[in-house]
Amino acid sequence: MNSEVTQASNFVQGVDTAFIIILAICFIFLIGLTAVMLYFIYKYNKKKNPKPTQIEGSTKLEIIWTIIPFLLTMLMFYYGWAGWKPMHKPPKDAMEVTVYGRMWNFSFEYDNGRRSDTLFLPKDKPVKLNLVAMDVLHSLYIPAFRVKQDMVPGKKDNFMWFEPQKEGTYELFCAEYCGLQHSYMYTYVEVMKDSAFQAWIADTTSVAASVAAVESPAATGKRIMQNIGCFACHTIDGTRLVGPSFKGIWGETQTVVTGRDKREVTVDEEYIKRSIFDPNADIADGYQKGLMLTYEGQLSDDDVNNIIEYLKTLK
Repeated sequence: MNSEVTQASNFVQGVDTAFIIILAICFIFLIGLTAVMLYFIYKYNKKKNPKPTQIEGSTKLEIIWTIIPFLLTMLMFYYGWAGWKPMHKPPKDAMEVTVYGRMWNFSFEYDNGRRSDTLFLPKDKPVKLNLVAMDVLHSLYIPAFRVKQDMVPGKKDNFMWFEPQKEGTYELFCAEYCGLQHSYMYTYVEVMKDSAFQAWIADTTSVAASVAAVESPAATGKRIMQNIGCFACHTIDGTRLVGPSFKGIWGETQTVVTGRDKREVTVDEEYIKRSIFDPNADIADGYQKGLMLTYEGQLSDDDVNNIIEYLKTLK
């Protein structure tokens, strides 16, 4: 096993120790019980023991096979508990990052307001991830760090913490089946030196300016839609998915259900903004209500305008 992966966080040793001990005990029982079973089959078969004999109970034997499994169970419990307990006591000075999970992507928000679709972290600094599920159950899992925590909609104080201890790139994905595109709900953790992280986290305005300088509004809109997971539910080639396709939608007349009434609307700026910030107000005819949640507070007016410019290009 790669030592850099096994020591990727402060919880690796505790989890691996519990796993190895439990696995070893399971193998001991598997091999021991199989050996005893084969021995009994050989010793007490019909040829060697043609006349059955009554075996009396043994209190001593019953005590032994009760106490030994109990002690082994307590041993497994101890190491499991010892590995689990510190996961629920984050240091007070831990850096906090808010993780938003929705069908079907993760996004990460830092204290200074910067957002990314990759989790950037400093090495050797405790990190507390505040987990927010926007729609259904998700589960944030970082295998190399040996941490996994369910993301429950509406649950308060839903978090996980750890301390990255190796620089590198690690997988992060959803471990709770959450719908059609569940298997595509993954991203990466980038662990870097603290100096490099501080430079990255502080570089919000210059990065935004440089991106704006090289990208057209339409290209910016496409990038925003990729980052917030729009293409997990909507296609750009006209095929049907969870939501209507974006292909040729701009300027067209759509049949929508508003409350209990069907009506015709034109796909314009007002309709797009309402669909983003109040997605259940007008439901495209033939699609299910409640699958999309609002992006209120997550997208600015400029973001929405860039999205609109991109939709205009999808003829």
